[in-house]
Amino acid sequence: MIRINRYCLSNGLRLIHHQDKETQMVALNLLYDVGSKDENPDCTGFAHLFEHLMFGGSVNIPDFDTPLQKAGGENNAWTSNDITNYYSVVPRQNVETAFWLESDRMLGLDFSEKSLSVQKQVVIEEFKQRNLNQPYGDIPLLIRPLAYKVHPYRWPTIGKRVEHIEQVKLEDVKSFFYKHYAPNNAILAVTGNISFEEAVELTEKWFGTIERRDIEPRNLPAEPVQKSARFQEVSRSVPLDSITKVYHMCRRMDKAYHCFDLLSDILSNGRSSRLFQRLVMDRKLFADIDASITGDIDAGLFMIKGKVNKGISLEEADRAIVEELRRLGENEVSAYELQKVVNKFESNDLFSNINYLNKATNLAYYELLDKAENIDSEIEKYKGITSRMLKEVAERAFVEENSSTLYYRADGDLS
Repeated sequence: MIRINRYCLSNGLRLIHHQDKETQMVALNLLYDVGSKDENPDCTGFAHLFEHLMFGGSVNIPDFDTPLQKAGGENNAWTSNDITNYYSVVPRQNVETAFWLESDRMLGLDFSEKSLSVQKQVVIEEFKQRNLNQPYGDIPLLIRPLAYKVHPYRWPTIGKRVEHIEQVKLEDVKSFFYKHYAPNNAILAVTGNISFEEAVELTEKWFGTIERRDIEPRNLPAEPVQKSARFQEVSRSVPLDSITKVYHMCRRMDKAYHCFDLLSDILSNGRSSRLFQRLVMDRKLFADIDASITGDIDAGLFMIKGKVNKGISLEEADRAIVEELRRLGENEVSAYELQKVVNKFESNDLFSNINYLNKATNLAYYELLDKAENIDSEIEKYKGITSRMLKEVAERAFVEENSSTLYYRADGDLS
């Protein structure tokens, strides 16, 4: 059991704390309840841009990294469809430096044309390198709008297109910041060698004077039930044909979520998994293939991606994937196969929560979903899944009318 302490400031900031005396370090994880799903469809990539802008200087601190590095610390951040997450790690004797830095950029950014211009260029180059100039990099730009027609998950975190970032104005940046980056829209998880009393004292000292902001309640459109299969085909200068198939699945907090997670592991977690053994090793249809879930808070996607061996048609590869999914809906997985993937999750979960930084990240996320204490019961949810439950979920989800398929053909031009 992870001993959790909690405290809520008058401005709405939630503090989640866990003390770990086995380390000499302290981790601060600040989660903002804003992601790419909160963007305007005509101006996407904003949340990811802010991930970068938050390091470009704040009201009283022109450079975020230098003071933290001088204190012996390090930091990073990441953005998803649902959240924006920042963390800092410092030696315990310099922990106040991290509180000071994080609170100042929550208070306000250095809203300057220079900072915006610099970070826009960084994001644009990242967009080009990862998604436009990287082999297979544009698959997320293609598959999401194929699968989603209404919900803002229809674009990836990086955004729909580079032009959306290029056109961002300073007033747009200020508006987005004050709508979402606020104490009452954030969760601060503090873990490591720091007492609860000190964590509360420092949180009040550095965050307590930041005023609440008006956060508009989300009113996201629900994605309609898909009633017919969708298909798209493109040609690109890549070495091998590729296929991506996605199926709509449930929300993160729905009971079936853990079933989908285990089904993805049964299909592709390790060399003994079904897709690797049958489609890579035995039938030699794929060079590699993977099944995963997007893990989104709202209704997400169950995804299968594979690179097809030369001489194998995409149509044959597609049929093979469908056949494996059909087996999951027709036959219960064995008790041994189910236990194997549950054991693997239990092991991964145990090791993940040993590290104080991982604890901070996980505690903040579980608090956002419901409450941080659920971190201790997650394993039991997986252990409670039966083979029959997996079969029923697969039978409902892995049907043709719920599928979106992308054929990504190699055009032979690799110049």
